[in-house]
Parts: sequence; C-alpha cells; structure tokens
Amino acid sequence: MARRKKIYEGKAKTLYEGPEPGTIVQYFKDDATAFNAEKREIIDGKGVLNNRLSEFFMTGLAGIGVPTHFIKRLNMREQLIRAAEMVPLEIIVRNYAAGSICKRLGLEEGIALPRPIVEYCYKDDALGDPLVSEEHIFAFGWASQQDMDDIVALALRVNDFMSGVMMAVGIRLVDFKIEVGRIWEGDFQRLIVADEISPDSCRLWDIETGRKLDKDVFRRDLGDLADAYTEVARRLGVLPNTLTEAPKPKLVK
Repeated sequence: MARRKKIYEGKAKTLYEGPEPGTIVQYFKDDATAFNAEKREIIDGKGVLNNRLSEFFMTGLAGIGVPTHFIKRLNMREQLIRAAEMVPLEIIVRNYAAGSICKRLGLEEGIALPRPIVEYCYKDDALGDPLVSEEHIFAFGWASQQDMDDIVALALRVNDFMSGVMMAVGIRLVDFKIEVGRIWEGDFQRLIVADEISPDSCRLWDIETGRKLDKDVFRRDLGDLADAYTEVARRLGVLPNTLTEAPKPKLVK
C-alpha cells in the first residue's frame, strides 16, 4: 500500500497513518536491539517473521475472546491495527525464573515459579523501563484499580493461551511481556492487547534441550537469531516444515 505519514518509529517497528480513521499501519523492521539499544544489529528477515508470528498469536487470542488491536495483515512486513491510547506500562508474566528476576532475587535460571508472577515496568527508554508497583501506577495516574484488574486478567488469559500453544509444539513459555491500549466504544472504555507478541517479547525454550528460541540468542550471542525465530514459526505452522527448491530453468529448443 502507498506509504503514509509516519506517526512513530521505535526500535523494532514503525507506525504510519492508516487508510481509515482510527487505524494504523504497523511496519516490522529487521532491527534487533538489546540492553536498551546499546547492542544493535540488522537481522535479515526478522521483521517478516515477527509480522507473521504476531498475526498468528493475535488472531488466536481473538479466537478465544481476548480483544486485540489486530485487524489484518497487509503484506509480509505490515499489518493494519486499531489506534489505541497506550497505557505506559509493560506487563510482564513470568512462569520460570529468567532474566532480571534472577538478578533481583538470586534465583537459579530455569526454575519453575510457584505461580505465574505479573510485574510492571514503566515505559521510558531514558530511564531503562524501571520496575514499578501498583502503588506507583495509581499514584501517578497511569491506570486505575479497575484498569489494573482488567490488565491482570488479560495478561493471565494471554499466558494460558500462549503456554498451551507453545507446549503443543515442544516449546516452554518462560516469560513474556505485552502492552495494553485503551479504546472507546461509545461512552465505554475497553482495554485491548496491543503492540506485538513475538519472540522479541517472549522467552521461549525448547522443552527437551533447553535451546533458546528468542531474543536471548541475540543478547547472549548464542547463534543466528533468524534461525531461532524461523524454528518457532515452523513449529507453529506459520512457515512450511519443508521448503522445496524452485525448479531450474530448462533450455527450450
């Protein structure tokens, strides 16, 4: 589709005006970043994979009644989404110990947590997206008590769905983060899952081998990030399991 006015450019995505009021075109870039963009690289095909995977997860969530911003995929790198007023929080759900919680609490990486733990970070790159409590959220007016009740319910439903989908293809959902937006339907506010759900925003480990299939591959220099994301897409059926080479041209006599 014709390029429209740019609204916002982030580390992994660019947003453009949509074709209709209340819509946005979300473009997935090939940029990979870590450590608050201190480490950066272009990974060929990453944007295509994340676009297809986010479409897969958002469509699946809609199918079980979880509202999302996703409308439709437009092409290999772009999707049409609903415009929303974003809650300035990252909502993190942890099923196993990994990443920052291990450093904060001295936990061994990979241990199962007693129950899914929901954490919140205030979205501010300059501050490094600091961890915040509900007291901070209420005090600074980022969300109300009812909003937070709804956000936790959404996050746990996403966790149930994602955990089941991943387990079915031999992948452990270690943790993930989502963002939530507000939309208005008449006089009523509704909270929806927004931004993206992809290996960029999840920790995914192979159940049998423990192999990492997420952005930790890039963070820790564990191999080829595109190969890891492609493996996730193949297992989920987003990409075919086997690729056949195109037939070679034949000389016509």
